Amino acid sequence: MTGTTTKSAFIDNIRTYMKPKMLAMLALGFASGLPLMMVFQKLSFWLREVGIDKSTITFMYWITIAYTLKWLWSPVVDRVTLPFLGKAMGQRRSWMMVAITGTVIGLMTIGQSDPTSALWVTLLGAFILAYSGATLDISIDAWRIEIGETSEQGHLAAIYQLGYRFAIMFSGVGLAIAEYYPWSVSFGIMAAAMALTAIVVIFFISEPHHAARIQREPKAFHKAVADGIIEPFSQLIKRLGLWILPVAALVALYRLPDFTMGVMASPLYADLGYSKVVVGGFQSGVGPWLLIAGAFLGGLCVAWVGTIRTLLIGAPLTLFTTAAYAGLALLGTPDMADAIRDANGGELVGVEPPPNIYLILAIGADNIAGGFVGTAFIAYLSNLTDPKNAATQYACLSSLYAFFCKFIAGFSGSIANMIGYSGLFLLSASYAIPAALLIAFIIWYGTKAAKGETKFDQEAPDPLIDSEPASQPPARPSST
Repeated sequence: MTGTTTKSAFIDNIRTYMKPKMLAMLALGFASGLPLMMVFQKLSFWLREVGIDKSTITFMYWITIAYTLKWLWSPVVDRVTLPFLGKAMGQRRSWMMVAITGTVIGLMTIGQSDPTSALWVTLLGAFILAYSGATLDISIDAWRIEIGETSEQGHLAAIYQLGYRFAIMFSGVGLAIAEYYPWSVSFGIMAAAMALTAIVVIFFISEPHHAARIQREPKAFHKAVADGIIEPFSQLIKRLGLWILPVAALVALYRLPDFTMGVMASPLYADLGYSKVVVGGFQSGVGPWLLIAGAFLGGLCVAWVGTIRTLLIGAPLTLFTTAAYAGLALLGTPDMADAIRDANGGELVGVEPPPNIYLILAIGADNIAGGFVGTAFIAYLSNLTDPKNAATQYACLSSLYAFFCKFIAGFSGSIANMIGYSGLFLLSASYAIPAALLIAFIIWYGTKAAKGETKFDQEAPDPLIDSEPASQPPARPSST
């Protein structure tokens, strides 16, 4: 009987992924991932390739702190209806359109810049891209939380991760293109892909019915400010109570290894002597499919054992897979790359990279772990969030971890200069230990709210959520 029940539950979980809203989430995950991948990985490879110092590259990464400050304008995205476009498309979709337009402008600006002679133009493009991408994330996160029930958040997170990984694949193709064509061509193709996601938003994505909660009677200015800004934060604090302290610490620490090692992964590949074709091929080939597998394993694990326990399982995975990059660094001489370039007119001459199998093992293992913990972490943050204040509360939580992680990651280049690549990656791996201890503490002693198990009041389902409007063609996943 138990076997039959388990089989039935497994089939139900698989069927959940066939719903139209899941396919829409796939396209939105792609749109969310591409801007960050281009400024986080591909731009850093380009800058390192042309000889920009590692410290400069990682300090430039602080531009992506835009993703950590998004809570400052998330109440605007949550509550303010855009004129004309907002009435035509709805609250969430109209903000998505504006943000996508900004990402296209940012990508084109970066692509047309020359970092060796006018780094400030490259920085300007990265600034536009980062803030537009952050705004896009606010609207997508709110859409995801509003469109699905609490029990579906793990599955929605897995599909989001899948779309995100398609973005990684596509950005990897962009890196391979840059081997044969100027970087302007690569960034231009990425900009065109973002423009295509706007078509998906216009024709294939429905506005969630929960957005109707935003439409309220006009209020005095001070009351509107209280409802739009103060109330969502005060509600979150009141619900968690004193447990907001360990929860905040967990949120800040859990993804720290990914950020501190991730910003230096591309410079490591370049300093080991791997070509853009090899790295881009692995990043857009085998690696992302392993990451997709990890994301779905994370979604299934959330459904079977719960979100908080899945987070605990993910901690040692992060530790070992991050440490694997220290082993990869020891197989070559990446710490000597600057001296070799200086002696050869800026070229990395005479450096033989380690066998490709070690690169793909490191990328593959990291992707499996990244997909697994990413799904669990997104589900946990979503379950901490009240759908009535979806954009603001989720932005607050995601900004907390992003600000801390990106601030620390900004020092990764300086740390690598002091203790070497292998030392940096071992240090990054060790950050998973305090996160695991916090998770265990919350599991043993925490409240339901701290574990992300609060049941929020939800409105009656709207038929538009689980079926496409008659005036629109059936949803389909974005093409990569």
